[in-house]
Amino acid sequence: MKITFRWFGKDDDSVTLNQIKQIPGMTGVVSALSDIPVGEAWPLNRIVELKEQITSKGLRFEVIESVNIHEDIKLGLPTRDTYIENYQRTIRNLAKAGIKVICYNFMPVFDWTRSDLAKELADGSTVLAYEKAKIENIDPMILLDQMEKSSQGFSLPGWERERLSTLKQLFRMYEGLTEDDLFANLQYFLEKVIPVAEEFDVRMAIHPDDPPWSVFGLPRIVKNRNDLERIVNMVDSPHNGITFCTGSLGANRVNDLPEMIKYFCSRDRIPFVHIRNIKLLDNGDFYETAHRSCDGSNDLYEIVKALYDSGFTGYMRPDHGRMIWNEDARPGYGLYDRALGVMYLSGLWDSLHSAGVPVHPFHYEHGCKK
Repeated sequence: MKITFRWFGKDDDSVTLNQIKQIPGMTGVVSALSDIPVGEAWPLNRIVELKEQITSKGLRFEVIESVNIHEDIKLGLPTRDTYIENYQRTIRNLAKAGIKVICYNFMPVFDWTRSDLAKELADGSTVLAYEKAKIENIDPMILLDQMEKSSQGFSLPGWERERLSTLKQLFRMYEGLTEDDLFANLQYFLEKVIPVAEEFDVRMAIHPDDPPWSVFGLPRIVKNRNDLERIVNMVDSPHNGITFCTGSLGANRVNDLPEMIKYFCSRDRIPFVHIRNIKLLDNGDFYETAHRSCDGSNDLYEIVKALYDSGFTGYMRPDHGRMIWNEDARPGYGLYDRALGVMYLSGLWDSLHSAGVPVHPFHYEHGCKK
């Protein structure tokens, strides 16, 4: 398992590469070119420039999160072929720069949804939270305004003002589009891009819907095991994989995360994992917590053990953390709590190895166990 850390670039992140490098066990950075408009091909020189910033600090750059999908592809419009051709060019350019995994999603309009970016917990920390009643009774444009005001001045990928300036038109375009329609449009996309991914040995890894249910009446198709099974069978290739996000999938109590990990790892379909914890409430609301199992509703010990038992050798990153110790950072993406999360997850993995569990030993790139 290779431990990585999400980084939004030197001009849009409070966390520096030097700080990331100092986290024990850290091997690489997950980043993106978020200033390139969705649908345009990513230039090779820009990818190489970003890679050089990261590798100059002794960190690897092998995972992209994310190359977003243009809405015309999700909607199945005649213009989608142009955007798919651009996506194919992006895959080729990323591969030339050494990228191994592309995390992407197929969520209509919004990449993720929260009602609060700074819910205060009893210990004084703040976290991302989702209250169904607030979402069901709010105009999406008002929510967009609220998100921007709570963003601490940082960009919010998936909630770009420029892209959502035509929000009302986008909602009209999705009227009548069913989940089966969206599945069909995803299959069309995968049938075009997976052969390119195979040729250049890049793993495509779809991210689950966040949260895993319909929001604002929009269809969702990456919610549970059945959805994931349907997607990986659309193009039966290890290059058609999953970003297994424990926070997104864990918001649905029906999802048995350890069992799902074991099953899809057995099919070699999980190249990338996001690990975070959330607290589920009886009414369906949830809020994010520290990574420890006892702090949330996901048993991270069983999740990590499922990865260990499956011989997982892909990439993992700690997902959203609390805002603690007066840190001024992008909500969910501060340094301190995510670094604590890395140490907790590493400790779980090390304990499995030390207990003599007869599977793959954990290997750090910076000199611990080999």
